[in-house]
Amino acid sequence: MPERVTTLPQDPAALHALVERLQRERDDFYVQTLRLQMELLRLKKQVYGPRADRLRSPEELAQMLLEFAREWEAKPVDAGDLPEAAAPEEAAEARRVRRRGRRNLAERDDLPTTRHLHDLSPEQRLCQGCGRERERIGEEVSWQIELVPAHLERLEHVQVKYACAHCEADGQPAQIERAPKPQAPIDKGMAGPGLLAYVVTSKFHDYLPLYRIERILERQGFEIARSTQSVWCGDVADLLRPLHALMVERVLASHIVGTDDTIMPMQHPGHAARARMWVYLGDAHNPYNVFDFTLNRGRDGPAAFLKDYAQTLLADGYGGYDSVVVSNRIRRAGCHAHARRKFSDAQAAAPAIAAEALAFYRTLYRIERRGAALDAEARLGLRQRESAPVLAALHARLLDWREQLLPKHPMAEAAGYSLNQWQELNCFLQDGALPIDNNAAEREMKRVVLNRKNSLFVGNARGGATAAVLASFTSTCFRHGIDPQRYFTQLLTNLPATPIQQLAHWLPDAWKLRATTTPPTA
Repeated sequence: MPERVTTLPQDPAALHALVERLQRERDDFYVQTLRLQMELLRLKKQVYGPRADRLRSPEELAQMLLEFAREWEAKPVDAGDLPEAAAPEEAAEARRVRRRGRRNLAERDDLPTTRHLHDLSPEQRLCQGCGRERERIGEEVSWQIELVPAHLERLEHVQVKYACAHCEADGQPAQIERAPKPQAPIDKGMAGPGLLAYVVTSKFHDYLPLYRIERILERQGFEIARSTQSVWCGDVADLLRPLHALMVERVLASHIVGTDDTIMPMQHPGHAARARMWVYLGDAHNPYNVFDFTLNRGRDGPAAFLKDYAQTLLADGYGGYDSVVVSNRIRRAGCHAHARRKFSDAQAAAPAIAAEALAFYRTLYRIERRGAALDAEARLGLRQRESAPVLAALHARLLDWREQLLPKHPMAEAAGYSLNQWQELNCFLQDGALPIDNNAAEREMKRVVLNRKNSLFVGNARGGATAAVLASFTSTCFRHGIDPQRYFTQLLTNLPATPIQQLAHWLPDAWKLRATTTPPTA
């Protein structure tokens, strides 16, 4: 709060200096009050938001719907908001996917089927009227979906050995030979490929901590300590590192790489260290998501990963990328979702400015939705015709807002964020293949957030590297719509004996293509 002044100095220069100091203190107090109000609103929404959204009575619901209908009728319809008419076959497919209610299970040929035949006993077949046996006239078929619980099995590997009795009788070596068995994913380990696939999928795709997997396996009759499972995850990651390195190589061959990072706590004496997990997304020609673990958020992490990259990097405003971009001659693209979020977060400080800024972004994203089905060249033309004037108008307003507001005003900082990255935010106007935002990379950070929420932290740097490798595969499987447990089972069964020249055959997209084109064996 500004200091209270009881007496004014007589010297004009001192009086002028006092006035300037009081004005600065007043401005600082005003900005601080705004920040506290924003923080209070954020906390109140966090605490009371879900409760505030509940309706207390049916009358409130009816009143809300009535007001919504009035606003909807008064709202003008923008032709750009209307969806394009879908082809008849596309509309039929959409109706089939969105259909609700009881489904026809007889059409689900993709699920294994077990037939149960229910017949009458010889005594029940006798007619109640005449006493003679009734004739079979047909069947009535009904369907159920049943869950068969997973179970553990012991696999006994018996390797038959042979020796030459004739050589042994002649005093020569018996030439003993043992029948080979499949190479195990973990040398001399008791876990089979399916069990390892289950643990990895549960941990890095379903986000179950190892102690919960331990309890699940215990219910199935065989307890496996979480420490053992942790060792298994590390061994599987070691086995997959050559394939992970190939995924990294493919990502770095992309025209566009999207990246983001978040905290990955690491166990440390006294407190958890704030290590980081980074994600790098390849483009459509190199469709892989790879994670990288570092001990901090310094520039050394992205600098090491991107040391051989020289195309387009799509990222937020983190300054650690600056030197990497300059040294590698990378073109850096900005994220409009981050820029928009700054205005949304500061909405309470200047509602009118926030509403105007968000209206610009609604227009930009409306144009992007119309261009989503176009190829890169056509999308670029659409952006240059329609998005470029919107951005030019937004830029002029950003300059006006920055001049109107105090430098530390939250809305001035939001405008400054966009102005400081204006060149990067305009990159999508020169490249039709470049997304308008980095939301795809941000979504993949949810994997790390859910994992740390359930498992709290990684034990050490090796555990963080293991998590990065295995999360790379589960994330890429999700990108391609692949069942990760099925993929890991086949991968761990075959990878130990796979020559290095055939390593690319086991990339997730290549495996999916092979699995969908190879006819099933009888």
